[in-house]
Parts: sequence; C-alpha cells; structure tokens
Amino acid sequence: MNNNSKNESNSVRAKKHLGQHFLNDPSVAEKIAETLSYIGYKKVLEIGPGMGVLTQFLLESESTETWVVEIDQESVHYLRMHFPKLHHTIIEGDFLKLRLENFFKNEQFAIIGNFPYNISSQIVFKALEYKEWIPEFSGMFQKEVAERICSKEGSKVYGILSVLTQAFYDAEYLFTVPPNKFSPPPKVDSGVLKLTRKENLELGCDESLFQRVVKTAFQQRRKTLRNSLKTFDLSENLKANVIFGKRPEQLSVSGFVELTEMISRD
Repeated sequence: MNNNSKNESNSVRAKKHLGQHFLNDPSVAEKIAETLSYIGYKKVLEIGPGMGVLTQFLLESESTETWVVEIDQESVHYLRMHFPKLHHTIIEGDFLKLRLENFFKNEQFAIIGNFPYNISSQIVFKALEYKEWIPEFSGMFQKEVAERICSKEGSKVYGILSVLTQAFYDAEYLFTVPPNKFSPPPKVDSGVLKLTRKENLELGCDESLFQRVVKTAFQQRRKTLRNSLKTFDLSENLKANVIFGKRPEQLSVSGFVELTEMISRD
C-alpha cells in the first residue's frame, strides 16, 4: 500500500497490480510518523510513499534525512514536483531488489511505510537481512499480517514470521486503521506495528540452522516436532526429548533457539 492525499487535482492513479491503496487521512499518517523515535540514526527510509501523505510528516524531523523508495513512475514524478526536499533522496525501483548497502553503507537507518499487502511479509524478511543496520521499523500492514508478526507462542496465527522477527526485534501492535481511510478502500482492516531491535542480536545458536528449523517446523504446523522435523535425520535419543512432543506454535523464540542447539549437537 502506498500513501497519498486526495487534495491535489493532479493526483496519482492507484494501480491494482502494485497493490496501491492510498492513505487519505493525514491524521493517521502523522500518527504513523510519530511511531519512530528518530534517535540513534540519521536516515529514515520510507517504502512506497505514493503522493507523500506520510512523507510530509517525516520531513518535519530535523534530526534525520528522509529517503523514499518508489517503484511507480507516476508517483516518482509527483514526489519530484511536490517535495523538492527529496530531490537527492528518491530511489526509483523495487525495494525487494535493492542492495541497501549501495545507499546506506553500514549506516543505521529506520524503515517506515504503508506497505503493499501483496509484498509486506517479503519486506519484513528483507529488513531482517539488514537487521544490523535497522534499529527501528514501523509500518502499516493488512491487520492479520501485523497481528501475526506480533503474536506470541500459543496463538493460532503464531508462525515463521512471528519467530524470525521476534528473534531480533521487540514487536508491538499499535493501532488498527479502517478501510475508509484509504482510496480505493481495501476489503480488510489495516494494522500499524513497531519493531524495535533488541540490544543483543546474538541468538546463542547457528542463525541459518535456526531459520531452517523454524521454517521446516511450521510447514507442518499441526504435527509434533518429532514428525515435522524428520528431514533432519535426528537420533532416536534426541527425539525422545520431551520438546519433540510439542507442536511448533507451543515453542517461544528461546524454545526454538534451544531446539536448534540440541539439533546442532546431535
């Protein structure tokens, strides 16, 4: 989802193939902008600014420089026309294909946006690849995706996205935004969340194995770990451990770290 205000006569047309639902309520945009602390970094990257309804509030920060990445040429043209402050900081392209090091070179920066529903999970996974650089991440998602990211073990929606995000970030669901705040209105509610990076990014286990364990376990989430992790060729002795009688949604992040350590030692 991109952002946009309907006040301008030369407005940008929402494009279905880009999943554009333009936010048309500046008060909601301001509330989203206020979720960032603007402390500990000098740059903020907004994904999918559209016509800048959120951008205008980001530009009010005197301590940070606002960057935007936008795939829609019509929106890029609009931003150049209406936001001269952005003339050096508009990245034209697909966020998912960006090499962020080409723009931020090991600097700390925050991510914010009103994300297209169809790629919002991929945006989070991409941000996790750059977690050492991203201390804060705020944004608007389809409500059920925002809830999934923030959910805890024991929840029906707790899954891969929840565990991999919460391994490195504290996730907080902030508020819900109804469809009538967008143009065109989506068919579902939206939810705004904030991710704040943990002070210690060391998991205490091998990170790539941890990711494999989490993804494999949740691919068959109704099965016990003893059955869902069969491809790891585990010893009978290890599989006798009580943890393997649990289903993946019963394990906290620290439980998955412990499980990964057990598998690596097996």
